[in-house]
Amino acid sequence: MCLLWLGLVTAASADPAVREEARQAQRSQAELQARIDAADDASRAMLEELRELERAERRLARENAELAPRIERQAESLRRREQALDTLEETRDALPALQARMVDRLERWIESDMPFLREERLARVASLRSRIGELSAAERWERIVEAWRAELEYGRKVDAWRGYLGDGESRREVDYLRLGRVGFYYLTPDGRAGRAWQADAGSWAALDETQRREVRNGLRIARDRRAPELLSVPLSQPLESVEDDT
Repeated sequence: MCLLWLGLVTAASADPAVREEARQAQRSQAELQARIDAADDASRAMLEELRELERAERRLARENAELAPRIERQAESLRRREQALDTLEETRDALPALQARMVDRLERWIESDMPFLREERLARVASLRSRIGELSAAERWERIVEAWRAELEYGRKVDAWRGYLGDGESRREVDYLRLGRVGFYYLTPDGRAGRAWQADAGSWAALDETQRREVRNGLRIARDRRAPELLSVPLSQPLESVEDDT
């Protein structure tokens, strides 16, 4: 029996057709295994890609969570800038009228103030008004602020100068003394006559000998010929009025 089976196997092995069929079966099995291996590789690649996509999705979610407040802040900043631009346009449109009002107010202030250096101060306003159309908006602001600053500076200084009082035949030379914006006086060069400006009355009031002596001391102080000291002189206008003007 064994000899018979061995003979059959040997015969089959010797048959070319059988051998070819066996080789085809082996090739088919190898191809199938290759496809299985390739499918496994593709599955692993797809799985890795899926995992990478999941990680990318989580990163995007975190970044969006971090960016959302920043984007909101930027949007709010943009809205504020747009509002500022709208306000700026409105301000630019209103600037010429505002500047003109400031010049007019400065002129009225000088005209109602103590009459020291009035021609010089009004000339500054006239020059500003005549040139305002030639200047840029920034230059106009600069000139207006300079003019106001010059006026405010008068209230912080003591000043003395020789000038003229009156017109025509009554015109005469006098020594003026200004104490900020609260006192304005003059003495004749010989010191025998002197007056103080009275804002309420809008006129000069005579000084007595004691007051003239105080004004002479004030002139020396203003000209650095005497150490500063308290002066007992009548005020030209109340301190409350000066504070209200400023």
